[in-house]
Amino acid sequence: MGGLHLPPLEILTSIIIVIFFGIGIHEYAHCKVADMAGDPTPRYYGRVTLNLFKHFEPVGTLMMVISSISGVGIGWGRPAPVDPSKMRNPRWDAFASVLAGPMSNFLQAIIYALALRILLAQGSITFTQVLSALNRDSTSFLAALVTTGVLINVSLMLFNLIPLGPLDGHWLLGYLLPEPIRTKWFQFSRTTGSALLIGLILLSQLSAISLLGRVLGPLLIRVFTFLTGLPLA
Repeated sequence: MGGLHLPPLEILTSIIIVIFFGIGIHEYAHCKVADMAGDPTPRYYGRVTLNLFKHFEPVGTLMMVISSISGVGIGWGRPAPVDPSKMRNPRWDAFASVLAGPMSNFLQAIIYALALRILLAQGSITFTQVLSALNRDSTSFLAALVTTGVLINVSLMLFNLIPLGPLDGHWLLGYLLPEPIRTKWFQFSRTTGSALLIGLILLSQLSAISLLGRVLGPLLIRVFTFLTGLPLA
């Protein structure tokens, strides 16, 4: 495995900015929807706030920066403290609270994609600069920011939809299942599922074999192309 090669400054700066808002707003969305559903827990812990620093988890954020530099972004924020039993409709309000995180990243990706389209139409950036940003080569800061904004937010959405604990996907799938299968699924996903996820992350970061990259990469390209209209696949 080769060493980590830092990208040009405009790419690195863009990655940090996009991750700051991508992870912070993701966790805020979880907490805000839970708060709206009647759960006082996020507000008690001071998490219903747009002070995005309160939503960061150091290891997950560092992982997101490193993996975004080397390929498909994989990372997480500080888990949102929620209690479904205190929500007005515990099952479906909890489902909405969980779904709000990935959907916040999808909305951010749409905003960056619209900005990319407008900047291309105005001639403020070029398709060549976007390709350079995709390849982590030197480019304009604007091209780097909007391109990275789409990529990282789509990566965050797709990664968090993986149905393995503790990711959002395992909660979403669980709330769709009937009892008693739901309880058994949560028990499996929080133990065996979490171990599988850790193994996949380690395999992706410590070897040339990236199962997560092989699965998420093609999906990432398809969603990027759909949002931006750029023929990358």
